[in-house]
Amino acid sequence: MKKITDEDFFMKNSELSIEFSRYVLEHPEMDDILTEDKVVIFLPEFDPELKEFNLNMAKEIEAEGGKVLYIKVKQLSPKITSRLVGVEVGA
Repeated sequence: MKKITDEDFFMKNSELSIEFSRYVLEHPEMDDILTEDKVVIFLPEFDPELKEFNLNMAKEIEAEGGKVLYIKVKQLSPKITSRLVGVEVGA
């Protein structure tokens, strides 16, 4: 079994961050909750290793006096490669 590296966790968090950005664009009421003084920490219930990694990171941030905003994520939908439907290509 491959050992998960910090880079793997970074990539997973990057994906969650991109999806969360899309979510925020669709839910403008989130702007009131998101402030520059808080670090967003994802708690993905579908990925216990990443959740534990992120909780440890959050504890370090809080121990240094930082503020954290926890975002619990139950699951991710499957990736959609394209939203195009009914494509016809003609020559």
